Amino acid sequence: MWNEKKPSPPPSDRGQAVAVVVFVLGVETLLPWNFFITDSQYFNDRLRESNATAITKEYNFGNWMALLSQLPLLLFTLLNSFLYQRVTERLRVAFSLVFIFLLFSLTAVLVVIPMQPDTFFSVTMATIWFINMFSAVLQGSLFGVVGLLPPRYSTLFMSGQGLAGMFAAIARLCSILSEPDRKSAALGYFITPCVATLVTLFCYLLLPHLEFARFYLSRSQPANADASHDLLGSAGEKALNGKKKDLEPIDKISGDLDESQECSSVLAVFKKIWLMAACVTCVFAVTLSVFPVITAKVKTVYEEKADWDKVFSCVCCFVVFNVMDFIGRSAPSLIQWPSKDSRLLPAAVLSRVVFIPLFLMCNIPDSKLTPLLRPDWCFVITMALFSFSNGYLASLCMAYAPQLVRFRDCETAGSLMTSFLVLGLAVGASFSFLLRVLV
Repeated sequence: MWNEKKPSPPPSDRGQAVAVVVFVLGVETLLPWNFFITDSQYFNDRLRESNATAITKEYNFGNWMALLSQLPLLLFTLLNSFLYQRVTERLRVAFSLVFIFLLFSLTAVLVVIPMQPDTFFSVTMATIWFINMFSAVLQGSLFGVVGLLPPRYSTLFMSGQGLAGMFAAIARLCSILSEPDRKSAALGYFITPCVATLVTLFCYLLLPHLEFARFYLSRSQPANADASHDLLGSAGEKALNGKKKDLEPIDKISGDLDESQECSSVLAVFKKIWLMAACVTCVFAVTLSVFPVITAKVKTVYEEKADWDKVFSCVCCFVVFNVMDFIGRSAPSLIQWPSKDSRLLPAAVLSRVVFIPLFLMCNIPDSKLTPLLRPDWCFVITMALFSFSNGYLASLCMAYAPQLVRFRDCETAGSLMTSFLVLGLAVGASFSFLLRVLV
């Protein structure tokens, strides 16, 4: 009998190569959003530069950018959830990365091309639409791939997404402090994600050639079911060799072998993960309702200090958010609490609603509300807690969801979770328009 053979556990992740690749893939998924939103000042300057002798036209760049980022992200993420079986994952990811590279390259080229504000606005909005369209397909596909790997790789993927924002924020801060020629600074800023996208494409193409990744990814292929049977054997001595963090629990692996090789329907998978989906939607709805539309309006109380006033928003809003969000996304690799079955998880998610009134009571000029939290340190502490809880709770939800379904349904679960993550972003961005009435 096969279960009497000497056990042969999954291979180890040599040199943490797969971990590094997954981390890089996570960074790439949020580069477009972060690089556009963090340097919105460049776009606003370009839209004003040709109107010096005319009546300034209000383009509401920030509002349109949010709308045209989240709408295609939501639509194409949902499309990816239901149609991913019709187009191979390898084709979806590769083509998405190629087109993201081309669109970032277009944005960099536009820096040095003189253009009327109306034309520049139209081209930029089209670029934002299409780059987020391909980002949605990329993100949904990669979450499905990561869902095939052991749970800690989902956490690494989310940590990579956190680093994308931190990377963009630090790049923007360096641009402010260095004060180079504006065009040179913008050109260097947008060339950076072009290089990062090419590195990501190389890492993705390398992934199937790594033994550890190949073992788990091949298990999603029906033709490899028998080979997996032989490779796994029974739970035994080598499963306890100290490399457990890279391995899936043996009981889950062997249990999957007894299940049907047919994937469950999308609805059947959703019924198993609906609570995690609702939680991740709520997390990002609260986050996008105030960040960055409301939080970027907060000003320092030390306005007389010009140097601090110039970097206050970049440091206390974007850098603090992205650093603490990154720490929060990384924390589940060390501790995962509450558990996926605990009622404390949805309670913690709902409790984040308190951050909305807290930010509205910070030092926002001309606000209709009383600024009870005027000091800079109040804003920084609130932002740190807000961003840490965002990263930590979102990572928990994304890591727990694939654990609630059969192995062969992990990719569907990952794609569905991405859809609800983006739904939360869209809901939050929409709600932020209502909150702007109060400030």
